Amino acid sequence: MTRVAAVDCGTNSIRLLVADADPGTGELAELDRRMTIVRLGQGVDRTGRLAPEALERTFAACREYAAVVKEHGAERLRFVATSASRDAENRDAFVRGVLDILGVEPEVISGDQEAEFSFAGATRELTGRDDLAKPYLVVDIGGGSTEFVVGDDRVRAARSVDVGCVRMTERHLVVDGTVTDPPTAEQVAAMRADVEAALDLAQRAVPLREARTLVGLAGSVTTVSAIAQELSAYDSRAIHHSRVSRERVREITEWLLGSTHAERAAVPSMHPGRVDVIAAGALVLLSIMERIGAEEVVVSEHDILDGIAWSVA
Repeated sequence: MTRVAAVDCGTNSIRLLVADADPGTGELAELDRRMTIVRLGQGVDRTGRLAPEALERTFAACREYAAVVKEHGAERLRFVATSASRDAENRDAFVRGVLDILGVEPEVISGDQEAEFSFAGATRELTGRDDLAKPYLVVDIGGGSTEFVVGDDRVRAARSVDVGCVRMTERHLVVDGTVTDPPTAEQVAAMRADVEAALDLAQRAVPLREARTLVGLAGSVTTVSAIAQELSAYDSRAIHHSRVSRERVREITEWLLGSTHAERAAVPSMHPGRVDVIAAGALVLLSIMERIGAEEVVVSEHDILDGIAWSVA
């Protein structure tokens, strides 16, 4: 066993996993897994820079995570940063801050590397299941980007496109600094067109329709599953490997796009940091399912974070 720690810093959230990894058996024994909404990508699509307040929120979470890593005595730590920090002009300030707090330099990885980690994290434990046909299409809907990976025992093709729940919300649903509540039909149509254009790009590199099983990752997908199950609170065990039909995803997406902030916030399984961006994330998921003709999505709580942990081990 090797005790490892992995940090995944995305556009909307930062997450930590501390686990004992046994490469011989393929077991990843989780000791601590936590997530903090920091909205690092606040305004990046518009300004091209990381906002000072977004950096401070992220550094506060890093200080908390540093204490957890020390408490568990992790032997190795890897910090991976994705879309927002990849795009920002002032990402050097982000790198310096993380290095000072956690003692490791964040690796600002490419979209292709992000896809590899997501695929490994999501599919490692699916091996041997005869109810899920290969190849898999793993879709990781993040805050700033979405990764598409097709593979069976290994990655066959991957592509990252700049469509995510935060980026789409800020680009299409924010007017004068405020999220439209609910959005107009014109705003939704413009957002849908943006998503469809991104799917066209992804499809040039990844044979999306060859997939036999769609596996969905990250907070937008897991929240849709929680809503579909009408959970009284967010429950990772109930969400992990749940299946949601395309028709149910469509119903939930239409409700989210027509709801108010207060109505979404009243959903018991909704994280407060997702209230304003979940409608865009759900629309991305629905668009993907319609494009490839997927009848259902298999929802995974194991994703890029688990893939990072395995890469450390």
